[in-house]
Amino acid sequence: MIKRTCCSCVIVLLLSFVNRAEAHPHVWVTFHSEVLYAADGSMTGVRHAWTFDDMFSAYALQGLPHAKKGQYTREELASLAQVNVNSLKEYGYFTFARADGKKLKFSDALDYWLEYKNAALTLHFTLPLKAAASAKVMQIEIYDPSIFVDFEFAKDKPVSLSGAPQCLVSYDLPHQPTAAEQARLSQLDAVPLDPSSTYGETFANKILVKCP
Repeated sequence: MIKRTCCSCVIVLLLSFVNRAEAHPHVWVTFHSEVLYAADGSMTGVRHAWTFDDMFSAYALQGLPHAKKGQYTREELASLAQVNVNSLKEYGYFTFARADGKKLKFSDALDYWLEYKNAALTLHFTLPLKAAASAKVMQIEIYDPSIFVDFEFAKDKPVSLSGAPQCLVSYDLPHQPTAAEQARLSQLDAVPLDPSSTYGETFANKILVKCP
């Protein structure tokens, strides 16, 4: 598990009104990802389910109108879901893909909605590729370049395929930091990463799909 760190350029996930220069608690996300394929064998996108930590979920829900105490319907969470995906767009939804080594581009998120269960918010959304892609090897990485948000594969069926029966999917857990890397991570509050830094890629969650 990576030691979570904060940066001065705060990443907005659910609350667009939070100033990016303000201090903010670290955010933890546990996720499932489903890689989507068309009948012709081309990859069309990724469907995510991201569950936020209970502290951040409680923070995000502050002041949100709802009919029943401790319960939130999909309709009551709809405006929050929209704010969420609009904010995430600026960061490429923290999802990066390659087909046989060539970078792919995603369109805007579709079919997004939030659910509230066990004191945590889960964001469901689909990222369609701008153009369907065919390749023998697809690599998808989920990470925050600034390391403000910590992503972790869910323990129960973290990755699956839809529409690609002849392909095999696997995943790699994030790289565990060396002593030198851990020392750098521990200093990010005082010496934050440059906004253009891609240091977080070092600790990416990786999905690999191999097709005949």
